[in-house]
Amino acid sequence: MRWIRFFHEVGLEDVPLVGGKNASLGEMIRELSPLGVKVPGGFATTSEAYWYFLEANGLKEAIAQELKDLDPDDPILLARASRRLRNLILKGEYPEDLEEEIRQAYRTLSQEAGEEALPVAVRSSATAEDLPTASFAGQQESYLYVQGEEELLLHVKRAMASLFTARAISYRAHMGFDHLKVALSVGVQRMVRADTATSGVIFTLDPDTGHRGFVYITAIYGLGENIVQGRVGPDAYYVHKETLKAGYRALVHKKLGPKELTLAFDPKEGRLRNRPTPPYLRNQFALSEDEALLLADWSIKIEEHYSGKRGTPTPMDIEWAKDGPTGELFILQARPETVHSQKAPVLRIHRLLERGEVLAEGLAVGEAIATGRARVLKDPREMDRFQEGEVLVTETTNPDWEPIMKRAAAIVTERGGRTSHAAIVARELGVPAVVGAL
Repeated sequence: MRWIRFFHEVGLEDVPLVGGKNASLGEMIRELSPLGVKVPGGFATTSEAYWYFLEANGLKEAIAQELKDLDPDDPILLARASRRLRNLILKGEYPEDLEEEIRQAYRTLSQEAGEEALPVAVRSSATAEDLPTASFAGQQESYLYVQGEEELLLHVKRAMASLFTARAISYRAHMGFDHLKVALSVGVQRMVRADTATSGVIFTLDPDTGHRGFVYITAIYGLGENIVQGRVGPDAYYVHKETLKAGYRALVHKKLGPKELTLAFDPKEGRLRNRPTPPYLRNQFALSEDEALLLADWSIKIEEHYSGKRGTPTPMDIEWAKDGPTGELFILQARPETVHSQKAPVLRIHRLLERGEVLAEGLAVGEAIATGRARVLKDPREMDRFQEGEVLVTETTNPDWEPIMKRAAAIVTERGGRTSHAAIVARELGVPAVVGAL
């Protein structure tokens, strides 16, 4: 095929062609499957397919004109430009050969799974033409439980259009990337039915301290988007690497989380829906100890492989899921951790000189102390109410909140755990935070 690559056909050397996310999936399938690490199969449209689509619909010039002289700090103009560009892409028509290759690849994937129309996850993976190692994590959209050829074709276009969300345009502008040198590969991956089981996030270091001797695993019921978006507090597990590698059961600590909601596919409504997790499930761990140890073993193998490829120790940020119908565990994606692995070992001491009434308690994120007026916001569109140096207080965050988070002295969210969006971004910004402060 000219415009499609199956995951098993690509590896880390193919980042310019299929983006970092898809290249990483291919790398794990090719190199780590023989070691027992399970990764769901799939395929990706190439960056060349993205340019082909734009050229076939005459969109390059329209994109250049729309973004010419755009002020990325003007939220109203940015939103208008984003809406117009995404609509242009959604109204575009596939070249006949590209559409047929997408259909054929999906049929092949479905047949291999023994299904007529396989449910898949559709994820975006951006790549810069002249900066193949640049990161665009979190800037584009993902779509879950997409089923059928027509739905897939629609969501591949939606994924391409997500290259022009307001936050993605703003990010590239502030990072100095040329919009017409950033392409998008769309990954189509067999959907693991975690909506009827469990899922979570793994760091091959302690995400708070940066200690590299442990694997940190989080787990919830249902799809893992609830962890990343900070809607629920997950269970947490710490596994000691060297003890596990020596053949011992190295689970040194586990903590029960509230796991308030379960995100699952509702067949009656034909969409994903959050429901309250039953009390009996909230009061038990989502992962067995054996499952936690297996995930830790896989994570160590992934870290060692990437460290070998890079020639330097490379802690990893990994997403996993358990398939409800089969009970099998899978790795959904893996990428190098970008916060603690970049820090030099420096000792900083912070002293709290005043004490006041405790208004809320939760999980502490970061290693600093901050003061400021608390500003309670319910929606990122309330940005104009937020002043530099205030403390952001909200239920949860997603990438749309990042312009506000960058101006905050500290962040407090009602929901979320140590691997939620709020926690990860707070660490990246060096801003202290408290998450799960209900």
